[in-house]
Amino acid sequence: MTQDTLLVHTAGDRAEGGGWWRDAVIYQVYVRSFADSDGDGVGDLPGIRSRLPYLAGLGVDALWLTPFYVSPMADFGYDVADYRDVDPLFGTLADARGLIADAHAHGLRIIVDVVPNHTSDRHAWFRAALAAVPGSAERDRYVFRDGRGPDGAEPPNDWESVFGGPAWTRVPDGQWYLHLFASEQPDLNWENPEVHAEFADVLRFWLDLGVDGFRVDVAHGMAKAPGLPDVGHPNQTEMLGTAVLPYFDQDSVHDIHRAWRRLLDSYGGERIAVAEAWAPTPQRLADYTRPDELHQAFNFHYLTAPWEAGGMRAVIEESLRAAGAVGAPATWVLSNHDVKRHVTRYGDGETGLRRARAAALLTLALPGSAYVYQGEELGLPEVLDLPEEFQRDPQRLRAEGAGRDGCRVPMPWEGEEPPFGFGAGGASWLPIPTAWRDLTVAAQDGDPGSMLALYREALRIRRGHPALGDGDLYWNASSPGTLVFVRAAGGGNGRLACAVNMGGATARVHVRGTPLLASGPVRTDGLADGGDVDLPPDTALWWDVEEG
Repeated sequence: MTQDTLLVHTAGDRAEGGGWWRDAVIYQVYVRSFADSDGDGVGDLPGIRSRLPYLAGLGVDALWLTPFYVSPMADFGYDVADYRDVDPLFGTLADARGLIADAHAHGLRIIVDVVPNHTSDRHAWFRAALAAVPGSAERDRYVFRDGRGPDGAEPPNDWESVFGGPAWTRVPDGQWYLHLFASEQPDLNWENPEVHAEFADVLRFWLDLGVDGFRVDVAHGMAKAPGLPDVGHPNQTEMLGTAVLPYFDQDSVHDIHRAWRRLLDSYGGERIAVAEAWAPTPQRLADYTRPDELHQAFNFHYLTAPWEAGGMRAVIEESLRAAGAVGAPATWVLSNHDVKRHVTRYGDGETGLRRARAAALLTLALPGSAYVYQGEELGLPEVLDLPEEFQRDPQRLRAEGAGRDGCRVPMPWEGEEPPFGFGAGGASWLPIPTAWRDLTVAAQDGDPGSMLALYREALRIRRGHPALGDGDLYWNASSPGTLVFVRAAGGGNGRLACAVNMGGATARVHVRGTPLLASGPVRTDGLADGGDVDLPPDTALWWDVEEG
């Protein structure tokens, strides 16, 4: 095999010393939708605790839990009223302690969400701000401003909410407060030292309880441009992650992350922070993972890449180059609780499923850390026909089809009828399609051709193969519509190749070594010593590369 390119992300670019996060596979648990222990139709912490053997058996390294703090649930937990307690809907602090301890006993680390850009409007601080007068210390914890125009009747600037409409709401005394998301989520004022001190204490609280790290929600938020200048353009949500905005990805936000990194480093056990950050370029995104800042950042450029070899390769190369420039691991994610599931994005039906299987092998073969969103290991599609009465995501108000409820439908575990073992009761907070009876964990368990079997085997190989995880990637010359690359372990201790056919026709791939795993039917008879393979469309193949 001829290697034509060595990417810049190599062993020599890594920060000194390894860290578990550099090649971890992290499983996202959307708490409301994973497992319900008490039959109320909503997932909870004891439910997750009961399913830890499944997660350990899947082969992941850590769990990321979405918010379970006290909240009125205007944004399903991302509107926090108390950062130091568990909402009764999800359990108790004792349940959280038990879950953390049991996860560690199963060899799983725990990452929890922290939401620092905004609080709930039911938070004690915001209630005090509404009861106080303009200019008071209570209001200075948030972003209150006088309005423009006659009698201050117009918002202070033209900023728009991510959920649609103005990002400002007026209070009875005439002032306005900023909320870049729902009106129930007022933005904190990160120019106020009291806010910094409060969140440092919140992080210490959960670190002392034993969590292994934090996923930082809206890590690109918090800091705002001085003077809060107008954007000057409507439809600002279309600019997210592609253009400079005065309320996101400001340079001063990195001071916050550096302070948090110092706090994390003061604890033992390699505690980490992961940035959920939207930035205009991969280089700007990489700034969040400089050696003195956060450990990882979600790679949304990969998530939104088209199913097309040229575009996918460009995103992979740029992602590795940007991460390598700051000595950080790249991250790879296909789905999460905020986007349409990738089975559906990739074409839905059989086409989407084939591509999702191939994408799993591509993702798990790339250098760095990978994320798995609950249910993707089952091949779950987006639910596109939820009845209107169940659609409660505030983002659905932005535009038709913008809601995120369809990717949050609960996990199907077992049985022939909904809710498929999700809980002890007969209901779930979002209805589970009856067609998912063939996608339950029980239905796929033991089926060697299932998506679940593919993930289990891929994760088993990834954990044991010296070439996978963090490290080098070499591109190989390949036919149009395909990607072929080799992963190499340090010191010449093994190589693994991955080929993916993203084209519409069968592609000939030369295999020099032993086939390990394919995402779909591939004839590899007699290939123990190598040969040519006809790789069908939307199919991926792994093989051990013969040395020499």
